[in-house]
Order: sequence, then structure tokens, then C-alpha cells
Amino acid sequence: MTAQLLYGGAGLMLFVLGIWSFLVHEPLLRKVIALNITGAGVFHVLIAVAYRGDAAPPDPVPHALVLTGIVVAVSATALALILGARLQDSDDDA
Repeated sequence: MTAQLLYGGAGLMLFVLGIWSFLVHEPLLRKVIALNITGAGVFHVLIAVAYRGDAAPPDPVPHALVLTGIVVAVSATALALILGARLQDSDDDA
């Protein structure tokens, strides 16, 4: 089994697990975690796509996309958690 197939398969499994968890669970925190798992699956697939073999260096564009995606995912997670906390506070006040 090649590393590319292993990373691609793991990424696909993480993506499917994240989508399933997002659709099944109700609480906001679990939905945010499910979206992060889905994003990790996409990152794995992009890394698998970047691999060109042992003789050639990996493609740098998917690696740059993954690094940018990690930064965006952390920022979006923080924003979602803050908005969820404010929503929870406003529900408790009413």
C-alpha cells in the first residue's frame, strides 16, 4: 500500500465521518468539531494529491492550500465558538 493511497483513504474516511457526525448530532459544539474533522479529511486528501512519487518533489501548491486552510479553520472555529457562547448567553437571559 502506498503512502498516497493511505493518506487519501484516511482523508476520505475522516471526511465521511465528519459529514455523518455533523448531520446526526444536535449540539453546536459537536457540529463545530464535526466540521473540523471534515476539514482534516480534506487536508489529508490534498496532501495525498500533492505526492508525485519518490523521485519527484511534492507539489507545493496543495501544501500551501493546506497551510492556509488550517489558519482559516482555526479562525472559523474560534468565531463559531464565540457566536455559540453568545447565543447560549442570550437564550439563558430570555
